[in-house]
Amino acid sequence: MRLLVEGGLHRSGMVCRAGHTQHRRGQCQMRQDGEAHHQETEQPAGRPATPWPPPSTYALGPGVCHCVVIFRTRSCHDRGDDPDFRASRDLPSMTQSLSITLTGTTDLPPGKIATIVTSLEMFAHPPQRPDPAGTERFSLELMRHSEIERYLTVYRLLGERWMWFSRLTKPRAELEAIFTDPAITVYAVRFEGRDVGLLELDFRVSGEGELAFFGLDEPVVGKGAGRWLMNRALALAWTKPISRFWVHTCTLDHPAALGFYQRSGFTVFKRGVEVDDDPRLTGKLRRDSVEHHPIIA
Repeated sequence: MRLLVEGGLHRSGMVCRAGHTQHRRGQCQMRQDGEAHHQETEQPAGRPATPWPPPSTYALGPGVCHCVVIFRTRSCHDRGDDPDFRASRDLPSMTQSLSITLTGTTDLPPGKIATIVTSLEMFAHPPQRPDPAGTERFSLELMRHSEIERYLTVYRLLGERWMWFSRLTKPRAELEAIFTDPAITVYAVRFEGRDVGLLELDFRVSGEGELAFFGLDEPVVGKGAGRWLMNRALALAWTKPISRFWVHTCTLDHPAALGFYQRSGFTVFKRGVEVDDDPRLTGKLRRDSVEHHPIIA
C-alpha cells in the first residue's frame, strides 16, 4: 500500500502530539474490492476523544490511500492540539504532494527533513524515584513573562543539537501569547549560577498536562540532572487537576530520550512520520548545527 501525502501550508491535517503527519484516530485499510479507504477506529480506553472530523474516503485505485495531510513548519517538539491548530482544519487546499510507501523507503525532495515521532502518556503519578546523589546543586527558577529573550537563548542552547526550531519560527506575537498564557509554565534549570536546562509544562487542554519541552545542556548530562528534572516535572504536573500527562520524542532527539521517558513511567501509544522544511536552509538554525543529520539541499 502507498500513502499519498499532500503538503505545503503551515498547519497539519492529521495529528499526533505535535501536529505530525499521522492518523490520530483512524487507519488506512483495504476494502474487499481492493480499493483503499480511511476507516475510523475506536478511541482507546482512558484517552480523551480527539475533536477531529473523520477524513473523507478516497478511491484512487488498488493499494493507494489518499489521506489529506498539511505539513506544519514546526518541529516535533511543538504541540498540535492548541486552539489555533484545531482551526487549521478549515484551511484551503495543499500545494505539494508526496507519495509515501508503507512497505519500503521513500525519497524526500531536497531541502526536507523527516523524523519518526513517538508519543507517550501516563494516567497517574508513577512511583517516586530518588534524586541522584549530587543533584542538590541544581534548582528550578520560574521564568517571568517578560523573559522571552532569556527563554529563546536557553531554547537555542539546548535545541540546536537536536533540531529544535518550532519556537524560533513563530511570529513574536504568537510566542508572547504562549509565554504569557497562565496555563503554561516555563522553568529554567540553574546550575553553578547559569541556565543549563528548560522545563515547559502545558495545561491548556482541560484534564491533561503536556511535557512540552524538557532539555539539559550537554555539560550537565550524566550528572543525574535528567532524573532530578523529571522528578520535578512529574511532581509539578500531578499537582494539577489532570488525569493524563503526555510527551513525545522523535528520532532527531537525543537517542536515549525514548528509553528515559519509558523508565520514567510513560507508555508509548502512537507513532508517526513528520516531514518539514530544513530550518538550516531558512536561516532559523545555523547551517553547521545538527551534524548527525546532514543537510541535503
